[in-house]
Amino acid sequence: MGLLLTDDEKMLKESAEGFFTDKAPVSQLRALRDDRDATGYSKQLWADMAEMGFTGVLVSEAEGGFDMGFMAAGLIAEQMGRNLTASPFLSTSVLAATALKSAGDEKAANLLPDLVSGKTVMALAVDEGRKHNPDAIEMTASPSGNGFKLNGKKAMVVDGHVADQIIVAAQTEDGLTLFVVPADANGLNTERTIMVDSRNAARMVFEDVEVTGEQVLGEVGKGADILSASLNAGRAVLAAEMLGASAQVFEATNEYLKERKQFGKIIGEFQALQHRMAHLYCELELARTAVYAALTALDNNPKSAAPFVSMAKAKLGSVAKLAALEAVQLHGGMGMTDELDIGLYLKRIRVAQELLGDADCHIAKINN
Repeated sequence: MGLLLTDDEKMLKESAEGFFTDKAPVSQLRALRDDRDATGYSKQLWADMAEMGFTGVLVSEAEGGFDMGFMAAGLIAEQMGRNLTASPFLSTSVLAATALKSAGDEKAANLLPDLVSGKTVMALAVDEGRKHNPDAIEMTASPSGNGFKLNGKKAMVVDGHVADQIIVAAQTEDGLTLFVVPADANGLNTERTIMVDSRNAARMVFEDVEVTGEQVLGEVGKGADILSASLNAGRAVLAAEMLGASAQVFEATNEYLKERKQFGKIIGEFQALQHRMAHLYCELELARTAVYAALTALDNNPKSAAPFVSMAKAKLGSVAKLAALEAVQLHGGMGMTDELDIGLYLKRIRVAQELLGDADCHIAKINN
């Protein structure tokens, strides 16, 4: 399994690095937070991302995308992590796009072009409890006329409060099924929730929400494989985002240690601190290998990629936390203040740890 970037991937990484540094620095997240922006992201940035082609990296050329693969999506997410960029990229361009691509039906083909253009924002509604557990879905889709009625609750629906369409996982008599539900459907109540990282998710309550057979994504009772493909894509790309955030706080801390003086000496000269940074550097390199392995596996053989994806999500769950906590501690008292960006990275990493399964969840998957 090759873990080195191709020339095209290197060009994409450089392009994404320049784009997000210029268009979506950390100051943009601060502005969204301080303005209490209900959307949670810049619509202009989202339009610019669509123009750059970032929204269509997982979509085929026939549907208006660029079909660059999961490694490309991961490289984009890595640069977003470095800048704490807020956008519907994970929910729409990764989770929803992969679900639609995996379904491969007429419904999906009709939705993908608007997704690529940035016109449509989509969200994936899976979890119902406090922890990520797609095996415990209890929402029901009971037969009603020529369609179904959806009843149940969903939690932690990323970007659910601004989505135009929701991909909903529910249990039918024939098994797990995915439905595409418009956000303004009768009987659907959506409550915006502001997460600790200043991003948004949603709680959703479905009360006799009527859907037709045409709103089924894929086939009735065969949604498990589509959902699995979508979740694995999201986990790997989220791990890449955490890698970017971790690398950024490591570099910021390393620069701080070269400048800060204590007792007349630059603190970076203290051997104990050098050991901590060396350990963190090694952990980050191992984490990078895990992320690139997962993205490569998804591109080459997605049906057998699950162990690599779980390895990456578990590894980044622990390494990203270590990087953020070390950054806060090594910055001393300043690391706890809002004046520095370190705390913002810590908050994003803590949320990303939990999304789509924490380290314990994915270690259990590997062991099973």
